[in-house]
Amino acid sequence: MANVLRIALVDPNDASREKLKSVLLQLDSVWLEAESSRYEFFSDVIEQTKADIGLIAMDADPARAIQLVAEVTAEHPQCTLLVTSSSTDGRLILESMRAGAKEFLTEPLKQEDLITALKRVKRQNAGEKTTNAAGCRVIAVGGATGGVGSTSVAVNLACAIASDEANSVVLVDLDVALGDADVFLDTIPEYTLADVAQNVGRLDLTLLKKSLTKHSTGLHLLPRPVQLEDVKQITPDSLQRVIGLLKTSFTHIVIDLSKYFGDLDMQAIYMADDILMVTQLDLPCLRNVVRLMMTFDSDESLRSKVKIIVNRVGHDSSQISLKKAQESIGRDIFWQIPNDYRTMVEVRNNGVPLVQHAPKAGITNSILQLSDAICGKVREESEVGDKDSKSRRWLNLWPAK
Repeated sequence: MANVLRIALVDPNDASREKLKSVLLQLDSVWLEAESSRYEFFSDVIEQTKADIGLIAMDADPARAIQLVAEVTAEHPQCTLLVTSSSTDGRLILESMRAGAKEFLTEPLKQEDLITALKRVKRQNAGEKTTNAAGCRVIAVGGATGGVGSTSVAVNLACAIASDEANSVVLVDLDVALGDADVFLDTIPEYTLADVAQNVGRLDLTLLKKSLTKHSTGLHLLPRPVQLEDVKQITPDSLQRVIGLLKTSFTHIVIDLSKYFGDLDMQAIYMADDILMVTQLDLPCLRNVVRLMMTFDSDESLRSKVKIIVNRVGHDSSQISLKKAQESIGRDIFWQIPNDYRTMVEVRNNGVPLVQHAPKAGITNSILQLSDAICGKVREESEVGDKDSKSRRWLNLWPAK
């Protein structure tokens, strides 16, 4: 049973507990170690069984269940907690995640949803790199100036992360005035960031899912408002709450920042785990990077998050050298993306991301490897081929150790 996760279940409702048991018993990857009908005894059950996972059904008493999540998290941190509820109320979801639950599963529990959650738990138990307590990594992508390709990087990076079926990814277009992430994906969304922000006070999981546009890559999109006057519906506070709710439903959030670095952008930056600063090897771009880094370096919470991404490497023989660029900005370049103007024009005009339009191209491989580096994944040689693997090693510059 070395590869089997041991589960302890608590649900005061006999009927729903039996339904949960029937789902669990259909899976070969789990073993139902114990079950309880009383919330007050569940912490002792975890202590006695040393279960890998605690599954808490919340509907019998949501307030007590949230309290139980906090108690078990504090007393048995080695036990991963999953919660289930027929409610999709956003506040209940946020409170349970804040108390320590790693996954929120909607009842009636679907086998595929449980399997996906258990896969993430197995990766964590196997010692793979995890993200934050909510199981989600937030990646903010900004440009040192307009026209450096930050939106292209954000969209294609998000699609690359979503190409791994173990990930669930949402792209938020925060260029609220002039964003065009929807154009890159050839979509006409029904709802926008303004709609979600305006209703965040009564937002539930069902409404959230309906508000997102799903692309064929598996990526979900939350686009910028259609009307300029709707921009005022989005405040830093509402954005914080929207991102907080998205974190309960996705493993990765990619945020395409505006070029303004205004209040909304800074709110997203402070919530991010990684800040990708996209630049090119020319003087105006590098001077802006230096200016921005003066701000970021003055804040301890931001300094270590920033990663410099050089885009369109090799498009101009008069480019400033990498060595000179690193000396100018005072830090290592995290990644280089090669110039491929023809492919990128086709991608933009056709509204098809790189992973679908040109899966074998060098620029696609570079983006895929960037996604691996961000997600902590090591891609096997057999997945890319010896030739592609060698080319990607010289196209990209890994962080200095």
